Amino acid sequence: MLWPFEDRHDAGRRLAERLAAAWRGPRPLVWGVARGGVVVAQPVAERLAGDLDVVVVRKIAAPHAPEYALGAVTAYGEPLWTDVAADLAPAALRAEWARAAQEAARRREERYRSAGRADPAGRSVVVVDDGAATGASVRAAVRAARAAGAATVVVALPVATPAAADMLAGEADEVVVLLADPDLRAVSQYYRDFGEVGDDTVLALLERSGRSGGMTRDGSGP
Repeated sequence: MLWPFEDRHDAGRRLAERLAAAWRGPRPLVWGVARGGVVVAQPVAERLAGDLDVVVVRKIAAPHAPEYALGAVTAYGEPLWTDVAADLAPAALRAEWARAAQEAARRREERYRSAGRADPAGRSVVVVDDGAATGASVRAAVRAARAAGAATVVVALPVATPAAADMLAGEADEVVVLLADPDLRAVSQYYRDFGEVGDDTVLALLERSGRSGGMTRDGSGP
């Protein structure tokens, strides 16, 4: 079997070349969706001479049925609900579940951002993940970037369904997808090596990037 991508770094390198060929904007802030998306984002940030940072997206699941995703939320953005969420739980319960998911995202971001955060306000933000079947996680990250004051938001993905790409095109200023496949079921199928990415790997990539540009100290959170 031939895989389109050797691993996440290979996907990021190819994505970086595609973006660099047309990039005319200022020094970007590259948000990798934790955790696998950070590995893809690192070559993108390096090629565009941008700043690498991380965004954590958590699934909002009903406690009695955790396998069902009712939505997604970032550490600081508004919850993004699926179409069926209203049918499965009343608003009060949905709010409670969203708060729990958001707190979990905030705690994880604290692990990554002990040295400070890159401020998205007024900047071009490139949101990168290792792929998108539905696009829900990336969509939540895009909305978080908008809420944080990003001037422009670009989505960059190695692989996605056309439906996900179209949906994200309605949220972002630009969407770049290397491979659009309507038969995509699992992102892992497009990588020869799709090993689990741990927190230590994310931290190492962030430290190696320096995260020096646009950094701010924020005592209220990560």
